[in-house]
Amino acid sequence: MELTWLGWAGVELEHEGATVVVDPLHDAGAVFAPLGEAAAAGPVPAIVAPQAGRAVAGLVTHLHRDHTDAAALKAALRPGAAVLEPPAGGGDTTENLALLQAEHELAEAGLAREQLATWETVTRGPFTITALPAVDGFGDPQHAWLAEAGGVKVLHLGDTLFHGFWWRMALRHGPFDVVCVPVNAPRTWFPHRRPASPLPAVLDPETAAIAAELLGARLAIPIHSEGYEVAGLYEPVSGAAEAFAVEAGRRGVPVRVLAVGEPLTL
Repeated sequence: MELTWLGWAGVELEHEGATVVVDPLHDAGAVFAPLGEAAAAGPVPAIVAPQAGRAVAGLVTHLHRDHTDAAALKAALRPGAAVLEPPAGGGDTTENLALLQAEHELAEAGLAREQLATWETVTRGPFTITALPAVDGFGDPQHAWLAEAGGVKVLHLGDTLFHGFWWRMALRHGPFDVVCVPVNAPRTWFPHRRPASPLPAVLDPETAAIAAELLGARLAIPIHSEGYEVAGLYEPVSGAAEAFAVEAGRRGVPVRVLAVGEPLTL
């Protein structure tokens, strides 16, 4: 299997001429556009496109716009291939405000969509895909995704916070050859979640390293690092990938910090 980091949280996996994409981005600048010109003018992460028309599945960890880009998914998917996503969480429009942009774009693109329950497994092409637990920092539905092919297991943790499912995940589906770990620990002040929490909405480098250790990661790759930053709205830890590498090294977890678009043969 070959893994390519597409930038931000995007990952492409390739095996036997087929691919699976996780959280690819096409228009990184659209993420904060609904929050006004000042937010939209902030820095965006460097990204590269996945291979066109080869994906047997598009996996989205959750329906926040920086993880669900309908245009990127449509370009990557083979004809008839579907987007796999978490089940809806219920609630009214106000409760689900952060999901509406991605929902609208997915509908406009006419993409086939399938909701998987946590612990559910499906097969797509040469890949076995399993939805595993993740805990979103805003209470929105989220999965971690496990993709297996050719005897290699890659786990993508999405935007998760620290939680207590690590041991169950490792016992049921480990060992994991690669774990892609979010590390940028943003403090947020979004208008749909008030009063705001002073706690990070995503794993920070130290707790991310603990998670990687508990999962028994044979190799950890930091993702969701270096890119978005909007003062007073979305403020991440700087240098998070390097800090994660140091913390994980202290715990005996090997780390590879990939350049955007860099492939890794597993």
